[in-house]
Amino acid sequence: MRVSCLGLLALCATAASGQALPEGLLPPSETVARTTLPSVPPGRSTVMGGQIGDVDLIRDQFSLKVPGSGGSHTIKILFDERTQVYQNGQKISVLRLHPADHASIETRLDGTSIFAVRIHILSNTPDGQLRGQVVGFDAGKGELKIRGTNIDSTVTITVPAGTPVARTGQAAFSRTSPGLADLVPDAIVDVAFRPGNNGIGQANRIDVLAVPGAEFVFRGELLSVDLRAGRMSIATTSDHPPMDIAFDPSRFEITRQLHQGGLVKVTTRFDGTRYNATDILTQ
Repeated sequence: MRVSCLGLLALCATAASGQALPEGLLPPSETVARTTLPSVPPGRSTVMGGQIGDVDLIRDQFSLKVPGSGGSHTIKILFDERTQVYQNGQKISVLRLHPADHASIETRLDGTSIFAVRIHILSNTPDGQLRGQVVGFDAGKGELKIRGTNIDSTVTITVPAGTPVARTGQAAFSRTSPGLADLVPDAIVDVAFRPGNNGIGQANRIDVLAVPGAEFVFRGELLSVDLRAGRMSIATTSDHPPMDIAFDPSRFEITRQLHQGGLVKVTTRFDGTRYNATDILTQ
């Protein structure tokens, strides 16, 4: 039997800094017996919040409907016994998933599929969150269009007058807060929203994580360096995905001395698609 319902969805990265977007299991109470379980699919985690649509316990998948200016879009999400499920903070079985539940879902890409790592069912909280890059902002209409990871289409969020818009993250970046002026194309934002009219979310708050031209400093262990491609990867913290940084080898002779496992401090400038090194120091 196929059951459909209106859904409200949004995306966000779990990392507080959020700079991994552009280039960055709670044991269920009932499981299917297997001799061994593979690891959870690697990749950057993304949080989706909204209403659960169809649940197929045979194919181990369910759907979410994504609101947009042109109508709702359905996303298929896979799960299995590695998926951790909670309801109002209490661990439950994945078999208790059903349509119309409001949920916050931590997902990762598994090839071209989206896999649910954790599902938090929120019986009394239909609000959602979205992390993505700004496609455009119409101040006159109060409409913000965002492109999130794991979604090919653009999500539209209304921004009422007076909605708090503030920078967050590194101290130098968050020291100033231009407000709505930061909602420029390719800016990375976290949007907290509630259901609005016509199925379009209405923003409660917008956190700006990065804007084109902003400077960011990353310190950590060098995981890899590719002089030919002009790319390096740095582990900044144990709970954050590695940072992928671009650099010009002809400009930085020091890169020829870099080695895996070394500690580096890299000053970068975000251009909307990647973080470009402006200074590299070994530590």
